Amino acid sequence: MALSASAALLAELVAFDTTSHLSNLELIRFVAARLQQAGIDVDLVYNAEHTKANLFASVGPKERAGIVLSGHTDVVPVAGQAWSSNPFQAEVREGLMYGRGTADMKGFIACAINTMLQAAALEVHTPLHLCLSYDEEIGCIGVRGILDVLKQQLISPKLVIIGEPTLMRIATGHKGKAVYQAVCRGQEGHSAMAPQYTNAIHIASRVIDGITATQTRLANQGAQDAAYDVPYTTLHIGKINGGKALNIVPNECVVDFEIRHLPVDEPQALIEEVHAHIETHHAHALPWLDIAATNQYPGLDTPITVDALRFLQDCLPEPHPVGKITFGTEGGLFTQALDCPVLVCGPGSINVAHKPDEYVALSQLDACDAFLSSVLQRLH
Repeated sequence: MALSASAALLAELVAFDTTSHLSNLELIRFVAARLQQAGIDVDLVYNAEHTKANLFASVGPKERAGIVLSGHTDVVPVAGQAWSSNPFQAEVREGLMYGRGTADMKGFIACAINTMLQAAALEVHTPLHLCLSYDEEIGCIGVRGILDVLKQQLISPKLVIIGEPTLMRIATGHKGKAVYQAVCRGQEGHSAMAPQYTNAIHIASRVIDGITATQTRLANQGAQDAAYDVPYTTLHIGKINGGKALNIVPNECVVDFEIRHLPVDEPQALIEEVHAHIETHHAHALPWLDIAATNQYPGLDTPITVDALRFLQDCLPEPHPVGKITFGTEGGLFTQALDCPVLVCGPGSINVAHKPDEYVALSQLDACDAFLSSVLQRLH
């Protein structure tokens, strides 16, 4: 079966192993060369070590407000997953293309690149931009560097389209995320005399009690947004590491947790609530622990009244309900940096992302091509 141009390009992109702990430079240079061959202006913004880069490309008059197509180039690891085919060699079976990143989110990137190539052959009066970032999967890290540059050089866009997998339905929002680490200290000693020492794991249990108490309050009495599958702010403990041997009282235990919050809930206020619970019920633990933020990104809450939403709806063949998504994106960072509306719409399903045998339906790529072609026609 002959593949569409976007599907064929996606197969090439999948072959680049851009797992977040690796460099993305080979993929970025491949994309830059493809765009530059068509006469498209391309700028790269590197990390401090010059091991990774963001890419920004433009077609059309830069002095006018345009539309940005945005995607991240990194993918999550495949280690320990039972794939039925090579995750970095795209394989098509029964109308589905399998491979790491096919849905999240190299499928959209392939469609966006081809749209940029088409735009280069036209005289577009409204500019079309492409922004590719690194390290989104580990906390939306890479895009911050290029946004610092763009907010100085770029007129505030009419619209940013984040092409995360939504099955080609428009999403206007998602929760923000804040990541914390609680370092709990103790005193090493022989377990035969355990009561004489402070146990770091016991201190960690007091932190966990404070976190779960705040979560219970939010679930029962906190703000609610029915547009989300989980309509309230959540606190989630994802990792605990403590102790060296059973017969040693542990002197350290580290608890990693996150807050995925509605716009009305301020993470720092929730951390203070956790502290207050510990102070009230486990005051002895406070001198033995420190809670620090390690990363965060804002939520997205684009008003449904913006003209950009109606514009995007007109580019889709069928009117779908506008909703919100459970996972995070770089969208809120774009809103903060560029003061512009941001919407999420892209091919594939988040339900297959991060899993073995990740795939995107070829029909979804076709739908994305048609969608972006409609966007381009309105810019021409």
